[in-house]
Amino acid sequence: MFGFIALLVTSHFLYTDALQRYQNQMPVIIYDRHQIPINLTENSKGHYLYPLNTLPEDFKKLLIAKEDAYFYYHFGINPVSTVRAIFYYLKDGRSYGASTITQQLAKNILGTESDRTFTNKLTEVIYAISLELFTSKEELLLMYANTAYLGNQVQGFESASLAYFGKSLKDTSHSEKVSLLATLSYPSTRNPWEKDNEQIANFLNQKFSPAETFIKPDTTKKYNFSKNTYFELNTAGVNCEETCITTVDSSVTEDIREILSKHIEKGWSNKIKNGAVVIINPHTSEVIALVGTRNPQSIQDGNQINMAISPRPIGSTVKPFIYAKGFTDGLRPYTIVEDREYKYPIASGFSLYPKNYDGQYRGAITLHEALSNSLNVPSVKTLEYIGLEKFYAFLSGPLAFEPIQDYDSYQYGIALGGLEMDLLTLTHYFTIFPNKGVIAPLRILTDSANNFDLPPQSHITDVTRVVEEPYIELVHAIISDRFTGVNQFGLVSSLSLPITGYGVKTGTSRDFHDSWVVGYTSDFVVGVWMGNSENKPLDQVSGQTGAGAVWHEVMEYMINTPYYHGNNLSLDHLSRFNINRNEEWGLPADIVSEHQSLLTTDNLIISIHQGDVFALTENTTIPLKARKIVTWTVNGQSLAEGTETIFHPTETGNYEIEAIDVLGEKRERLTITITTQ
Repeated sequence: MFGFIALLVTSHFLYTDALQRYQNQMPVIIYDRHQIPINLTENSKGHYLYPLNTLPEDFKKLLIAKEDAYFYYHFGINPVSTVRAIFYYLKDGRSYGASTITQQLAKNILGTESDRTFTNKLTEVIYAISLELFTSKEELLLMYANTAYLGNQVQGFESASLAYFGKSLKDTSHSEKVSLLATLSYPSTRNPWEKDNEQIANFLNQKFSPAETFIKPDTTKKYNFSKNTYFELNTAGVNCEETCITTVDSSVTEDIREILSKHIEKGWSNKIKNGAVVIINPHTSEVIALVGTRNPQSIQDGNQINMAISPRPIGSTVKPFIYAKGFTDGLRPYTIVEDREYKYPIASGFSLYPKNYDGQYRGAITLHEALSNSLNVPSVKTLEYIGLEKFYAFLSGPLAFEPIQDYDSYQYGIALGGLEMDLLTLTHYFTIFPNKGVIAPLRILTDSANNFDLPPQSHITDVTRVVEEPYIELVHAIISDRFTGVNQFGLVSSLSLPITGYGVKTGTSRDFHDSWVVGYTSDFVVGVWMGNSENKPLDQVSGQTGAGAVWHEVMEYMINTPYYHGNNLSLDHLSRFNINRNEEWGLPADIVSEHQSLLTTDNLIISIHQGDVFALTENTTIPLKARKIVTWTVNGQSLAEGTETIFHPTETGNYEIEAIDVLGEKRERLTITITTQ
């Protein structure tokens, strides 16, 4: 009795050791969200192995018929075959195949395939019996199918099917299955890429399935166990130490890569060489698609740079965040702002004179009109109202943003698009609009207990409320309005989709270096960047004309996938006010007159600024403009009366310009300087 217990304990120890050895051969596999393999690393043997969970029934029958006809009847070894093999070995010194499937499995697990000694064979027998004691036949068969070597660094029948035929084992034909089985005895010289495979496979077919006609299968020319989708994951630092399932949809990713590549080819003459697309679920912050290059296989034109994680100036895509903070601080879509020239001293010692994209000023307009038309000057005024330090705190606080330069190097340039950000971070930030002002940590793995530190410039670790819901709805009401921005973007453009309720914002960096569009539905956020990795200017390509075309096609693609549910975002916290015969959005408790005038100023002179410097030439002309009819004086000498006049300086020096309201209610003085060139 004691001997039996000792034998049983020993057998269980060997069984446990065998299982551990088997698990050690399993590779690290990175899967997409549908458990489609994205990347397979070499296992401990230096082989590529995609493990199967089940075997196709027809293949199972063929495998048993070829390798071990009595598999279901023996206990690890076949006594008849073993005795026959020993007899012939003693008779003529030749080795005859007598190993059962379980013995072959033990050999594969122990790694003794190429070292055929008596000791090794005996060890394999002992391990085989131990495995049979504690493992079902079906499990043994599956383990063998996963560990059999089939040539060209390929281990397991699923891996071999993908390598030689480009398809899963379950999808192979009868002839393809037989060709794989013909590989077993001599995997290096009789695999489906070799000529001998056809002869052996035909022989096996006649022996085990004569009713079937063997047709030589077509084979792949080469195999790659790393999909293009892995390029972005790898360059972003998603290198799983153990098998993991990502949130990425590899099929969607590669479809979008084709869209991006097509548009880059179209834009090549405009110096567009690179692009990136990111898609995120706004409610879970799961990355659905991450495309940072048109072709991961190319080493030319910056294709080995993942532009989805490369910071670039984001242009006007920052404006929705400025307005969201401004609305939080009391501004409203109906707040009046004067779109004209302003002067802002900056840290460099020079002055900033914000200009709109088209170089035009529009006078008194609402913030709704300003944001819809992506005007720069009102955005700077909004940022001035918020205060630079408060906006820096907004970025670094709830958004956990990490700039690549000190904030003070940007100052009001933030509103003009100078802030650098990578597309992954920017798209992630835009999730606050469809997610009611809340942002969740970005997710790239489905396992909630694990994740990687993504994206590069944002370090949000907890679900965070960034902006209260009513103020998010105010921004959404504007950037989902396709009519107010018609002057800037046209009634029909790449921003127009066959659905309603979506929000979108374009961006163009200084001198047309970068083209951006980020937009969203309730179900997903799509961010697009177009440009070139050399950071050279594009040929007059704006956000709308460059990234907009890609964004439009990607959005149309996505709304025809299961990711789109067609739900519009609510504006339940808002009210409509009739202001000057126009309907405008606000909050129910608003006192319109108070919010409407928060950005208005009462200065008289609106064309020049204190401390302006002009160069003296023969034709120096300085236009003077006032908000109302005034008397103009220069250094105390009367010049003219009216809202506008011209000053022609003839000498260098300082000049005091004074405007006096003709009604005597107000006067304003400022000094300008005339210098030589």
